[in-house]
Amino acid sequence: MAEETPICDFGWKAPAFTLPGVDGKSHSLETLRGPKGTLVMFICNHCPYVKAVIDRIVRDAQELAAYGVSAVAISSNDTVHYPEDSFDNMKRFAEAHRFGFPYLFDESQDVARAYGAACTPDFFGFNDKLELQYRGRLDASRKEAAHAGVRRDLFEAMKGVALTGRGPREQAPSIGCSIKWKAA
Repeated sequence: MAEETPICDFGWKAPAFTLPGVDGKSHSLETLRGPKGTLVMFICNHCPYVKAVIDRIVRDAQELAAYGVSAVAISSNDTVHYPEDSFDNMKRFAEAHRFGFPYLFDESQDVARAYGAACTPDFFGFNDKLELQYRGRLDASRKEAAHAGVRRDLFEAMKGVALTGRGPREQAPSIGCSIKWKAA
């Protein structure tokens, strides 16, 4: 079922976390923090919305690094009911798509809850003070990638955050598959 993200809560502080990565290391928000901004992305391997844009996500994260914005991807889905999102499959997914950023596993789902993650993909763009400045879409893509010349909403927003510390006032919500929560 498709889910949209809520509007940006400007200034909301990024919750700290430490999670295992597919690279075999533990990563914390503090060690991942970029000098001009930090992009925290909730994704997963099986979501058709993520699959449609994963190469664009990788491209934008790589290009944002030149502006001092670091990126991290987190998978929080229930892997019992969604085995395609398992840690081993995360490793394969990251390798296949040549991630240039850490891909972390939130097995407890505590980080997704702390962030209020709603769907995959869900983008949280923070400034250098880890204050939320962007909670919007990558671009106009849905389950299929939009045409090649589409406006790069996430990239332009985070470039602006890197240069000014502020995100755009107008933001279109991201849309994707709901986070697959474990049964209570």
